[in-house]
Amino acid sequence: MPTYAYACKDCGHAFDIVQAFTDSSLSDCPECQGSLRKKFNSVGVVFKGSGFYRTDSRDSKGSAVSAAPAASPAPASVPAAAAS
Repeated sequence: MPTYAYACKDCGHAFDIVQAFTDSSLSDCPECQGSLRKKFNSVGVVFKGSGFYRTDSRDSKGSAVSAAPAASPAPASVPAAAAS
């Protein structure tokens, strides 16, 4: 079961509680009966090692995706008087 962090909007009391996904969020502070807000933290998942990147799934024969072709330079502009 996941651990959720709460903080009281009124008194600032902060605490963590283990709740099931199906449990409803807490709404009353256990210290002052004020309103609570759920705090959100960064995700604790870190992908390390091979197999998580696009370059890891390429075969050893060199079937890499080709780079986009280089853009050709724009043609030189011709003055209007010289064009006639």
